[in-house]
Amino acid sequence: MDRKKLIKHLVFLMFFIFIADIIAQKLHWYFSIWWFDMVMHFLGGFWVGLFFIWFFSIKDLPIFQLSLEKADFKLIMKTILFVLSFGILWEFFEIFTHNYIAHDPFNILDTTSDIFFDLAGGVSAILYYLKNIIPVGENKVQ
Repeated sequence: MDRKKLIKHLVFLMFFIFIADIIAQKLHWYFSIWWFDMVMHFLGGFWVGLFFIWFFSIKDLPIFQLSLEKADFKLIMKTILFVLSFGILWEFFEIFTHNYIAHDPFNILDTTSDIFFDLAGGVSAILYYLKNIIPVGENKVQ
């Protein structure tokens, strides 16, 4: 696996999400463009998925380390689990800020949609990794 290529993609995506969020807050896109929140959750899930694929490739972490010389089911499931965990934690943060700071009512449809797009982004990150980052000869998942 080319960790340098992966870290470049992670850094670029992080700055892109950061800049898009700043612009969206200044121009009130989260309130005026109904689907913008979905795009941001998708990108966030994609970033978290790529980050954990990169994180699992660190050789000095025996607890979380997976063999990334080949993509296997364990890598895919751990990445999805971590994306889902971070998506749910983010939703708890959103519920707290909406209920106690902004005094907005809880919206189950928004929460469900956000978690779905987090997971869709994570699955897309796995597919991107399998098709573009890992060398073809090392890819055991087709």
